[in-house]
Amino acid sequence: MRRIITGHNNNGKSIISIDGPPARTIGEEAGGLYEIWNTDGSGFDTTSKNDRADIDIVLSPVQKGTKFRYFQINPIPEGVPQEAIEAATAAAFEKMGAAHHRVDTSRNAAMHETHTIDYIILLKGDVTLILDEEEVQLKPHDVVVQRGTNHAWVNNGSEPALLIAVLIDSSIV
Repeated sequence: MRRIITGHNNNGKSIISIDGPPARTIGEEAGGLYEIWNTDGSGFDTTSKNDRADIDIVLSPVQKGTKFRYFQINPIPEGVPQEAIEAATAAAFEKMGAAHHRVDTSRNAAMHETHTIDYIILLKGDVTLILDEEEVQLKPHDVVVQRGTNHAWVNNGSEPALLIAVLIDSSIV
């Protein structure tokens, strides 16, 4: 994946500030989450060369912040015991500082709830969005506005599913 981050030089002219892969990734064994950019609510300096995605990956943005990320969900191989799926999922959420977001996993081990408004686009794959009482199968280019509800994403296909997401802390909307 290539990120192109623009900015300004000291003369106020627009330039490419960063051109390259994401500085941080996590969970590649399950598909992976790739941080593209983050904000923290304090504004930004377009002359800075600071990579705002080069920080520890956590699930939710900071208060008044945003996260822009790309994530891939691999299919679960056949024959993997449910206990192994639950343990791996719990470990992944713990690694992202998000164990407390797993409020009710009775429908799926990956269920979680954040205090964010998320804009998610399925780019490629066969994915189901699972909610507490409903679920919906998504097709490529479907858009989900996830409004702080308990949810999980499940790859139904045999190929990795690719999604892009913008997470916005709910205190700024």
